[in-house]
Amino acid sequence: MAVRQADVVLVGGGVMSATLGMMLRQLDPSLDIVMVERLDHVAHESTDGWNNAGTGHAGYCELNYTPETDDGDVEIARALQINAQFEVSLQFWSYLVEQGILPEPSTFINRTPHQSFVWGEKDVAFLKRRYERLKEHHLFREMEYTESPDDLSEWMPLVVKHRDPMQRVAATRIKHGSDVDFGSLTRSMVEWLETQPNFELMLSSPVHYIDQRDNGRWKLRVKNQKTGELTKLEAGFVFLGAGGGALPLLQKSGIDEARGYGGFPVSGQWLVCQKPDIVEQHDSKVYGKAPIGAPPMSVPHLDTRIINGEPALLFGPFAGFTTRFLKQGSVFDLFGSVRATNLRPMLSVSKSNMDLTRYLIGEVFQSHGDRVESLRNFFPDAREDDWKLQMAGQRVQIIKQTPEGGGKLEFGTEIVAAKDGSLAALLGASPGASTAANAMLNVIERCFPEKLKTDQWQERMKELVPSYGQSLVSDEQLLDRVRKRTLSTLKLG
Repeated sequence: MAVRQADVVLVGGGVMSATLGMMLRQLDPSLDIVMVERLDHVAHESTDGWNNAGTGHAGYCELNYTPETDDGDVEIARALQINAQFEVSLQFWSYLVEQGILPEPSTFINRTPHQSFVWGEKDVAFLKRRYERLKEHHLFREMEYTESPDDLSEWMPLVVKHRDPMQRVAATRIKHGSDVDFGSLTRSMVEWLETQPNFELMLSSPVHYIDQRDNGRWKLRVKNQKTGELTKLEAGFVFLGAGGGALPLLQKSGIDEARGYGGFPVSGQWLVCQKPDIVEQHDSKVYGKAPIGAPPMSVPHLDTRIINGEPALLFGPFAGFTTRFLKQGSVFDLFGSVRATNLRPMLSVSKSNMDLTRYLIGEVFQSHGDRVESLRNFFPDAREDDWKLQMAGQRVQIIKQTPEGGGKLEFGTEIVAAKDGSLAALLGASPGASTAANAMLNVIERCFPEKLKTDQWQERMKELVPSYGQSLVSDEQLLDRVRKRTLSTLKLG
C-alpha cells in the first residue's frame, strides 16, 4: 500500500483544525496539508451551530469568568485574557474577509449585544462591583450598567415583561457583542482550502492508528467508512483537533506529555424557539449566574442565534452526565480512555466532584416543564408549547494530574504538545471556538519555532493578526486601532 506523504495532517474537521490549516496556508503556501474527518462532512460535532452557544466569548457577559473573591472583590484577570484572545480571532477573521477568503461577514458573525442579568440583593451587589472593576479597563470601557426599569425594557423586553416589580434586578450591556455561527465559518474556511493546491480533505475517515517513526515523522492509518479503503499517511507534524476525540488519539500517540490526562464528559441540551413573533422581540445574549454545583458550561443564558442564516432563540444549556466523548461517539469512550497513568487522577476527581455528578444526573431527569420553569427566570411569559428540546454537543472537560499524583478537573482549554514539536492536541471546552485563532497561534509558536523566527513568517503573522507579539491588555492605543478595524470590517460597530 502506497504511503501518502504530507507536511501536516490535521485530525478533525472542526474550527480548530480549520483555523490552523488556514493560518499555515497563509504563512507558507507550499505546505502539503491533509485534513481527515471521521464524519461525512466537516463542522458537524462541537463546531456545528446547534452544538455550541455561538457566543463570541469575550468576557462581556459571562459571569463565571469574573469570580467573586473571599473578601467580596471581583477577580477580572481571566475576563481580560479571554477578551484579548477573542480580539485575536476578530483580527484573523477580518483579514480573511478583506482578502475575499471568507464571505460576507453576516454569513458567520452578527452583532448581538452581550448582557448580564441578575436578581436579588446579593447578586445585584456582585454585578455592580463587577461592572465597576471592568469599566476601569480599556477593554471593557463601553460597558453600561443599569437597574432602571425603562432601560431594562429597552435592553431586554422579553426578560422584564410581567416580572415582579418588587424584585430587585440589574444588568450590564456591551453593544458590540457578537453571535458566531462557527459551523458556517468553518465550512467557509475548508471550502476555500479545498480550492488550493497541496490540500486534501478526507471525509468519513477516522484515524485507527498513530505512531512516531524513528526519524521523527508520524505514521497514521485511516479507513474510509463508506468504501472500506485503508490509507497510510506520513507527516512531519500532526494536530489532533478532534474535540472529544482528541484525548483518545493523544493517548494512542504515546508521547510522554500525554501521561496523566483524563477526560470528564458532559452532555448538553437547549430549549429552542423559532416562532417569529417571539424571536423578533429579543436581540441579545443575556447571561445569568450558574446554579451552585453546575459546571461553567451550564451558565444559563437566553440567546439570539442566527444559524445557517435562520434566526432562533436558545435557552440553556442543560447539562447531563454521559460516557460519550463525541455526540456521535460510543458509550464506551470514557471507559476506553482509562489508563494506568491516569487512573488515580480520574478516581480522585470522581471522589472530589460528587456534587457535580449528582447535579448532572439530576439535569438528565428534568421534565420539559422543569426546563421551561428555569427559562421563566429569564422569560416570565414563556409557554411550554413554544419551545422544543434540541441536543447540543458533547464536551470533555480536562482531568489533569496534580504534582501530588491526584487529579484536578479543569474547565478551560489546554494545548498538549510533544517536546519535539511534531504533534499537538487541543483538549477541553470553554471558551473554545471563540479563542481558536489565539490557540492556534500558540500551536504554531510551540511547534514551528524556527520558521516563526524568520522575517517572512513574522511579517505574514503581523498581516494576519496586527496585534501579534503585543499586549492588548496593556496597550490601549493598540486596542483602539485593532477594534476600530475589526468592528468595521465584520460590521459589528
